Parts: sequence; C-alpha cells; structure tokens
Amino acid sequence: MKIDRLIGILSILLQKDKVTAPYLAEKFEVSRRTINRDIEDLCRAGIPLATAQGANGGISIMEGYKIDSTLLTSADMQAILAGLRSLDSVSGTNRYVQLMEKLSTGASDLIPGGQHILIDLSSWSKSALAPKIELLHRAIECGRCMSFHYFSPKGETSRVVEPYYLIFRWANWYVWGYCLEREDYRLFKLVRMTELQMEDPFEKRPAPLPDLSNEKVFPHTHLVRALVAPEYRWRLVEEYGPDCFTVQEDGHLLISLGFTDEESMIGWILSFQGGAELLEPIKYRERLARFGKELQKQYSDS
Repeated sequence: MKIDRLIGILSILLQKDKVTAPYLAEKFEVSRRTINRDIEDLCRAGIPLATAQGANGGISIMEGYKIDSTLLTSADMQAILAGLRSLDSVSGTNRYVQLMEKLSTGASDLIPGGQHILIDLSSWSKSALAPKIELLHRAIECGRCMSFHYFSPKGETSRVVEPYYLIFRWANWYVWGYCLEREDYRLFKLVRMTELQMEDPFEKRPAPLPDLSNEKVFPHTHLVRALVAPEYRWRLVEEYGPDCFTVQEDGHLLISLGFTDEESMIGWILSFQGGAELLEPIKYRERLARFGKELQKQYSDS
C-alpha cells in the first residue's frame, strides 16, 4: 500500500543522511517515477526534503528535522519486533515482520540477530483461523458488514454484524461489533463462527470500546466450594494462581470459585476424575450424584 511505502521512505530518510531514488525504488520494488511522486507527496505533507544532483547527490531531510537514533534502543526494537512477529503467527503472512524490516532499515545495529522472546498467538485451528482474521480485518478497514453462522451454548444463529475491533483475550480471538439482529454491541468468538461473508458497507457508529473485564464477560453467577486432591495442586496454581486455595490438615486443597453457568462447573469437577469433591451448593452435589448414576448405567449396559 502507498501509505506503508511513504512511512518506510520517511523512516529510511530519518535514519540515513542521504539516499538515492534508485536505491528507494529497488528497496520498495517500484519504479523511480513512483518514488519521485512519493517524494513530492511527502513534501506536500510538510516534510522538509532536499534533493541534490551529481555524483554525491541524493534525497535527504533538511538539518534540524532528524530524530536522534538513540530514541529507540535495542531493547525497544526487540520488543516491537516480538509484537509484530506475534501478529504474523495468526495472519499466515510475513506482513508485519516485513514492515519492521522497512522501519529498521539503516539501523541494523539496533536489531541483533538473536530473538529471545517468541510469541505465538495462533491456536489449534490456525489454518481455519487465519483466513477469518484476514477477512474481518479487511471488513473493518473497508467498513463492510459481516454475515456468519454462529454456534453458542444457547443454540445456533445467523448474524449480521458491523465489525469494529479484533481482540485477542483469554487465549482466544474475538470480534467486537454491532449486531443488527440484537441491535446492540456483542462479542463473538472466532472459532464459533462459520460461513463468513463480507456484505454491504455500513456507516460507522461511534463504537464504544468493549468492557473486557472478567466480571463483565464471565459473571460469576454460580459460586461453589470444593475440595481438591493434593496431586492436583499444579493445576489450581496454573488456572487460578498459588493463593487460590487453603491447605487442609489432611493435605486436600479447599477452594472457592465462581462459574458463569452450571454446565461449566459440572464439567470442571468431573475433569478431575474423582480428584475433586463439590461441597456447596448442595443442589449441585445432588445433580452430580444423578449424573454419576446415569454414567454407571450407560457403561454397565455396554
């Protein structure tokens, strides 16, 4: 895109004393005439550029406009590069690392070869997720509605949404947008979306930023107390932190938790395969007992 090329040219000019038009043309894989037009656009944008003819000629930014090369340290550039690479892990492209290479031209001393921070934001369904992210990204940029089929615990629905933000949170990707069916803003999980199609343009609303606090998105409507066997201490630490439980005299771990729905709570208790006992509420103990009897009958018959 032209704006990316203009930013890249400006970055090079800020880091080098002088460059030639053929150098820029080769760097950005465009014609010299295109570079000349880009230079004119930068001048019209208020960037004080100077050109000189001859053997030692070239394009430069007038003295006094340069940015100190120490503005970004090696650590700064490494952090930026780690972030950009993390975006490439879900986009299925090298777009963001290539952008970093453009911005870092002439400052190779700030980007050592070794990378000690690697961030991968992809999921098990990376091959299916990357096209969704790219399509939603284009729809947001172009201001186009998105239609899709959505699977949720409450059932399957078809939705049309004005997309505003792509969000990575709770180890998953979401899109935040205005749902035309519900006439309100909603958060949709990308892995639950199928049959995505870009639809008609929409006039953008002053969309509020989503409240992504755990209390808002995952309200604790079901509060429980449970005893967990000592051998599952590692799991409680991993899921809820080292201070989430109290060690009992017999070594069992007493924990109080909140769940958004009854099914999540039942599934969590059963996932310990007998290594966790639900203490409260009593009504859930009764449901677990019934569920256990149904399982015993089902597998005894087989």
